[in-house]
Amino acid sequence: QVQLVESGGGLVQAGGSLRLSCAASGRIFSSTVMGWYRQAPGMQRELVARITSGGGTNYADSVKGRFTISRDNAENMVYLQMNSLQPEDTAVYYCAARQFGLDYWGKGTLVTVSS
Repeated sequence: QVQLVESGGGLVQAGGSLRLSCAASGRIFSSTVMGWYRQAPGMQRELVARITSGGGTNYADSVKGRFTISRDNAENMVYLQMNSLQPEDTAVYYCAARQFGLDYWGKGTLVTVSS
């Protein structure tokens, strides 16, 4: 089992920055793919960014150049640095882990961007 706990959400003005953190515990392996997803009100959950054990990344087109995902395998932490935030980035952000074909999710942290 894997447990994920997000932190770092909050209210920020458009153009501002936030850094989300995800603490992973349980049976975590360095091969686990980690990611951040978000879900805005009335919308489906969508991938924001993903990072492999080797540091390979991919991003949603809407956040490329503004968001950066990183991980610290020694500390079992995953981060999402979000810059130039826009009101359309408002959502609940979820940390996710994929391990041996199973998906694990955190409870989410709310990010609100005011215009």
